[in-house]
Amino acid sequence: MVLRLIALASLVLFSMYTGWTMLNAEQSLLAFGLELITQPDTAQLVIDLYLMAALACVWMAKDNRARGGALINLLPYLILTAVFVSVGPLLYVVVKGCNRERQT
Repeated sequence: MVLRLIALASLVLFSMYTGWTMLNAEQSLLAFGLELITQPDTAQLVIDLYLMAALACVWMAKDNRARGGALINLLPYLILTAVFVSVGPLLYVVVKGCNRERQT
């Protein structure tokens, strides 16, 4: 339950900051992303971020499968992860919680 509350607080705060940033930005999210990958130093950061997003997607898929969930139910979280990276996994934890069953 504590993890869900932390995820919810992070999700709300980060989403508010993202919304505020997008409203005040002088370029689109796509243009910003394309600009980031033109320089090696920022491209490395973007690649690193999306590698972690891919790992989060794998975790969500495995957790969803362990819960017996359909892949179609996971799609919104994967799309949010592809666009906003941390929003998808945070929302998944808020809605689904964490499957803490230990495998022996």
